[in-house]
Amino acid sequence: QVQLVESGGGSVQAGGSLRLSCAASGYSYRTYCMGWVRQPPGKEREGVASIFIGGGGSTYYADSVKGRFTISRDNGKNTLYLQMNSLKPEDTAKYYCAVDPVYCAIDHKPRAEFRHRGQGTQVTVSS
Repeated sequence: QVQLVESGGGSVQAGGSLRLSCAASGYSYRTYCMGWVRQPPGKEREGVASIFIGGGGSTYYADSVKGRFTISRDNGKNTLYLQMNSLKPEDTAKYYCAVDPVYCAIDHKPRAEFRHRGQGTQVTVSS
């Protein structure tokens, strides 16, 4: 059973930084995509960043976070990270770690839908 456990969310002022972590287990895909999606209050879920594992490590970012967020993975710990810098109030959302065995991006942008998703961690950015 796939388990994705996020941590690192919290409240921060605009301009601040947070690092999200996701401990992943329970799957044995040879190649797959790991990513972060978020859902702002009252809005649809959106892809934030994704990385293709086992196939060259391509990364994809939403335009709204490019240059501010960095996705990375610690292979030894099977842990996914999202370093978020220069946070803005519009980054406020629940952030979910996600895994998909096939799809990683559409038109070079991270997908919003993954086969597996964690329970999420809240990020709140105040102005």
